[in-house]
Amino acid sequence: MGFFSKLKESLAKTRQVFVEKIETLLTGYRKPDEEFFEELEEALIQADVGVTTSMQLVEKLQKICKERRIEDASLLKDVLAEEVARILGEEDIELNLKGQPFSVILVVGVNGVGKTTTIGKLAWFLKSQGKKVILAAGDTFRAAAIDQLEIWGNRAGVEVIKHQEGSDPAAVAFDAMQAARARKADVIIIDTAGRLHNKVNLMEELKKIKRVIQREVPDAPHEVLLVLDATTGQNAVNQAKIFGEAAGVTGIVLTKLDGTAKGGVIISIKNELKVPVKFIGIGEKMEDLRPFAPHEFASALFDRSDAKEM
Repeated sequence: MGFFSKLKESLAKTRQVFVEKIETLLTGYRKPDEEFFEELEEALIQADVGVTTSMQLVEKLQKICKERRIEDASLLKDVLAEEVARILGEEDIELNLKGQPFSVILVVGVNGVGKTTTIGKLAWFLKSQGKKVILAAGDTFRAAAIDQLEIWGNRAGVEVIKHQEGSDPAAVAFDAMQAARARKADVIIIDTAGRLHNKVNLMEELKKIKRVIQREVPDAPHEVLLVLDATTGQNAVNQAKIFGEAAGVTGIVLTKLDGTAKGGVIISIKNELKVPVKFIGIGEKMEDLRPFAPHEFASALFDRSDAKEM
């Protein structure tokens, strides 16, 4: 199965909530009147697009209706698809891997979102592109996180730098930097603790890690990727706001899009946070973490065939 077909299949539940509900609404109204737009807004909110983004989408559709003199509600599906595609963006946004002598990627996110799994898959993806990758087990708060990262490192065929549970994460980062320099690595991916109960501690820990890596590579980290779980819906947006303040997030990885009806949250994330989604996860296999292609996603969501099979 090609990636676009897999993406369409993975978005089936989201499409059912997002598109099919809206299609029912569009066919139930002849004219796009005030009551129609109120119900459309409600349908978008139920599809985890978020209150703010849903209101903005409806306002834009109302404006377009007036400008184009649209009097048939069924014609608004294509207009909505256009607006969603516009919010998601036209261009694919690549990882910044221009660091010298190597690039440093910090990965943040709460426990349970698939952070460690994502790091393993990302390492595999970069390795498949010819990059030499080193992983740093910086989530020293949990022994399970260190063990899990080592398992994923073995699967991806990359080296993992680790210390014992309870060690200083910045010390792990330092050793990983030394290893990267000695092994002539291209990319270091550093895992971080996923606890949010004390934002001050989180911020201080991340600041310390950044200070350590910047002594070795002054413009690092080159990416701070936040891993979010699509199944949590709008809670993912709240997490992104907290981590955005604490960590200076440069990109988002949205996991577990397969099997959730809450994939509409990606529209809310992109619109409200102004942080690019760089990767999406649509399955358990290594190759199921892929760079986010906005046009493909919009086409798969609205079940269009105007995206190339990959």
